[in-house]
Amino acid sequence: MTRQKNSYTVTKGIASQLKTITQKHYDMSDEMKACPVCESPYGYSTGRELFACPECSHEWNPELAKKEEEEADGLKVLDSNNNPLLSGDTVIVIKNLPVKGAPAPIKAGTKVKNIRLTDGDHNISCRIDGFGSLKLKSEFVRKA
Repeated sequence: MTRQKNSYTVTKGIASQLKTITQKHYDMSDEMKACPVCESPYGYSTGRELFACPECSHEWNPELAKKEEEEADGLKVLDSNNNPLLSGDTVIVIKNLPVKGAPAPIKAGTKVKNIRLTDGDHNISCRIDGFGSLKLKSEFVRKA
């Protein structure tokens, strides 16, 4: 009887030690996140700011994923036909645009190459031959 009681005590002691070791070193979060690759809802924390998907084995950092989404959603500029514009695109002016200090307006149909997108009310920065560098509103251009 003493042997069973003693082995039970030893087993109980080992179990409590394993439990504390497991809690210290492998404390996993109960939070689960959906995998961005396969959309599996079983993504789990690996304990070092990373999440892993058990179905496709993809590992990701949710903080970096949020930052990448914010950068991708950063600057969206649409032309008069609601087509997205990118830096380097070529656009066509759809309306005569008077320019302060210039003797004549920018004529409708003028092609503007290599635009740069900027923040603000006039969100296209460009250079037009005969006028120089200026800023345009995206509502007065269409994608070529």
